[in-house]
Amino acid sequence: MAPQPDPEAGAAVKAADRAHVFHSWSAQELIDPLAVAGAEGSYFWDYDGRRYLDFTSGLVYTNIGYQHPKVVAAIQEQAARMTTFAPAFAVEARSEAARLIAARTPGDLDKIFFTNGGADAVEHALRMARLHTGRPKVLSAYRSYHGGTQQAVNVTGDPRRWASDSATAGVVHFWAPFLYRSRFYAETEEQECARALEHLETTIAFEGPSTIAAVVLETIPGTAGIMPPPPGYLAGVRELCDKYGIVLVLDEVMAGFGRTGTWFAADLYDVVPDLMTFAKGVNSGYVPLGGVAISSEIAATFATRPYPGGLTYSGHPLACAAAVATINVMEEEGVVENAAALGASVVGPGLRELAERHPSVGEVRGTGMFWAVELVRDRETREPLVPYNASGEANAPMAAFAAAAKKAGIWPFVNMNRTHVVPPLNTSEAELKEGLAALDTALSVADEYMR
Repeated sequence: MAPQPDPEAGAAVKAADRAHVFHSWSAQELIDPLAVAGAEGSYFWDYDGRRYLDFTSGLVYTNIGYQHPKVVAAIQEQAARMTTFAPAFAVEARSEAARLIAARTPGDLDKIFFTNGGADAVEHALRMARLHTGRPKVLSAYRSYHGGTQQAVNVTGDPRRWASDSATAGVVHFWAPFLYRSRFYAETEEQECARALEHLETTIAFEGPSTIAAVVLETIPGTAGIMPPPPGYLAGVRELCDKYGIVLVLDEVMAGFGRTGTWFAADLYDVVPDLMTFAKGVNSGYVPLGGVAISSEIAATFATRPYPGGLTYSGHPLACAAAVATINVMEEEGVVENAAALGASVVGPGLRELAERHPSVGEVRGTGMFWAVELVRDRETREPLVPYNASGEANAPMAAFAAAAKKAGIWPFVNMNRTHVVPPLNTSEAELKEGLAALDTALSVADEYMR
C-alpha cells in the first residue's frame, strides 16, 4: 500500500480530532497530533503523502509491524465466527491464547488472567499479591512506568505519578541499579549491583518485611530509559523476596514477546517471578489485550477461594484470536530470532558508531530491538541535554532533535533527554540502516546544544 496524498481528508480528520478527542498525558490546546492516513509493515504515512519509518512501534507494541496479513485475517475470521463472548465461558480463541502464552512464560507461570491492557494487568497482579500474602505494601523503583490507572500510576516512578500520588496507595519507592546515573556512587556494574541490593534489603528491613506484599519491577525498564539490570541483580531480588516471603512481580508489558530478542526479558536473566504482567506485543497491539501470568502457588490461593476481580472484556475473542495469530507468526517467521540477530549485528553496532561521531551521545544501551540513546550537554559531567521532566523552552533541544528526525523520515521515540530505538521486531536490515542514517542527521542537531 502506497501513500496517496489527500490533504482535504487529512484536514477533516484533524478538525474532528481537535473538536472532540481528549488526548492522554496532554495539555489539550498545546498539542498538534499528526493525522495518519495508513500504515503497513514498519512504516506509516500522513495525508500529505509523507512516509515515516516507525522507530517507536506505536507505543512499543507493533512487534510484528502494522497490518500483518495473517493477523488481520485471523481477526476477520474470528469476527465472522464469534465477535465476543462473556469471560466466564470457555472459548477456543481464549483457551488457545492462554495455552500459547503459558508455553512461553518462564517456570510454572501456567495460569493466565486476561486484562484489557498493561495497566490493569499491574492492578490485578498487585491485588493478587496482597490477597496471597495478606500484606498491604508494594515496593517499586523510581525509574519505572507501570500504567496510568490508580494503583499502576502510584507504583510508577516517573513524574506522571505526581498528580495522582496521594501517599495513600501503600507504595514505597526505592532506587534500582543504573550505573550511568548511579545513586550509589558505584564505579563498576558489580558495585552497582551489590549496593542496589543492599539498599533494597535495607528498605525492606526499615519498612517491615511482614508489611510488604510485593516488589514490582520492569525486568528491563522501558519508558524510564531501557536500563538492562547488571548481572546478578534480578537473581538477588528473587533471593530477597524468597527470604522475606514477598511476591516478585515482573512487568514485561513493554519488554515481553520478543522485544529483547527472547520471548521474555526474564529469559535473559534466568529468573522466574511469582507473577508476570504482559500486554502490547502479545498481539502486536492490533486489539487491546493484556494479562497476568500466575505461578502455581499463587493460583492455588484462589483454588477454592474466589478471586475478587474481573473485567467484562477479559479474554475478548477478537483480541485472543489476534494473540494466537501473532504468536504463531512470530514462531513461523523467526521474529524473536530476527530481533536478537539484528539487534546484535546492526542496531547495537550502528548506535555505538553514532556515539563515536556525535558528542551529544552520552551512552548507548539495550538488547534486541530495545535500545536507548542518552543525550547530554556534556559527556564529562553527564549533564542531560534537557533537565529532568523539562517542558516548553527548557525542552527545546529535544524538540529540535525530534523535528530533525521526522524531517529525515523516521518517527522517533523521545522521552526526557533520550531517544529510544524500538522498531518492529521484523524490521529489515535495510530499514534499520535507513533509520540509523536518519538518526545520524538528527543527532547533528542535538550536537549544536553541547556546552
